[in-house]
Amino acid sequence: MVSVGVFAGLIVVVTILSKSHGDRNVYPSAGVLFVHVLEREYFKGEFPPYPKAGDSSSDPITFNTNLKGYPDRPGWLRYIQRTPHSDGVLYGSPTAAHIGKPTIIEITAYNKRTFETARHNLVINIMSTEEFPLPYQAEFFIKNMNVEEMLASEVLGDFLGAVKNVWQPERLNAINITSALDRGGRVPLPINDLKEGVYVMVGADVQFSSCLREVETPQNQLRCSQEMEPVISCDKKFRAQFHIDWCKISLVDITKVVPVHSNRPDPGTGVLPDIGEYNPPSESLKSRDYFADFLITLAVPSAVALVLFIILAYSMCCRREGVEKRNMQTPDIQLVHHSSIQKSTKELRSMSKNREISWPLSTLPVFHPVSGEVVPPIHPDSYETTSMPLMQTQTNLQNQIQIPQQQSSGDNYCMTTFRRLEVNGIPEERKVAEALNL
Repeated sequence: MVSVGVFAGLIVVVTILSKSHGDRNVYPSAGVLFVHVLEREYFKGEFPPYPKAGDSSSDPITFNTNLKGYPDRPGWLRYIQRTPHSDGVLYGSPTAAHIGKPTIIEITAYNKRTFETARHNLVINIMSTEEFPLPYQAEFFIKNMNVEEMLASEVLGDFLGAVKNVWQPERLNAINITSALDRGGRVPLPINDLKEGVYVMVGADVQFSSCLREVETPQNQLRCSQEMEPVISCDKKFRAQFHIDWCKISLVDITKVVPVHSNRPDPGTGVLPDIGEYNPPSESLKSRDYFADFLITLAVPSAVALVLFIILAYSMCCRREGVEKRNMQTPDIQLVHHSSIQKSTKELRSMSKNREISWPLSTLPVFHPVSGEVVPPIHPDSYETTSMPLMQTQTNLQNQIQIPQQQSSGDNYCMTTFRRLEVNGIPEERKVAEALNL
């Protein structure tokens, strides 16, 4: 296992073995990025080898890290491991509140081939620095890097070198590294080797350079609002290896930041103090009577609902008048009047069903004056006349007459048969007279 501390732009490896087997002591500085690599090769000796030589390199090993006696790590310490075949990395930035307090991290390695475990302790002794905190801090967002790639000592050293050329400070430290996923970023699509992005915060002891201030100009702010890349003169010094989103750069001068002091309420009995152990309450707790709570929450609403149900049932079932009681309370003259209206209504309805309406003249068959033919009826004899519209043809012609017609060659006549029409019992021969030119 290797511990890496970034201090004054230099990568320093600090690894000290303690007397206890498997325990390691590291000494990071407050306010400076701390990186500790969990190497798989170191833990392979704790597990039985493969029957065949050379196969142990493919052992899938995962790590679990937690503060000793607690289920999770301290808030400032993060851990990442992409696959069981890659090394794990512990990284973070300790604060001044942790100075002088040894932090013991339990590291448990799981071999997924043999289902065996190996456990070691990492003792973190946080040291203080004279220049903590650095007054000028800048945070860059690098789009083409993942957090584990940026944590590599060579890559982080190249980035700090590029920042130092642009900024020209006397002291430059990497303060913190955060994955874009921890800032609410989305997981990139698995195409074109896209990266999730990483935020890198660095601190220096001099004012920000003019190149870093270019992002605050109105022209670049307008381009950023339109989702366009701003024009930065020193971008070419990073572009070869790092693609920086200059619209997301953050420049903070902590000497001008007004501290905000919030009045925290006094913690109750269930909140752990910052220092000390948890003291659970005694087992001799007083018993509580829940009868009053039962009456308020269940019995009273049930009683009210029962009373309302009884009132509704009485109104619906016991207060019904009925037909006989209604007739007894109604005057006789009103009952007779109502009965006569019902009888008249029934009689009219029965008469309307049995009525037969004769066909109006406008619905007689069409007579052709040249050929002397009548259009045959459309409806059968069984067609109901009560539902017949006004503009329809005659359906039942009972009588027929024969009309003689003169031939063109002489005085001979031929007989043409016509149907005899009646309207309201009176023969209709007007069409026949017109045909004979009478």
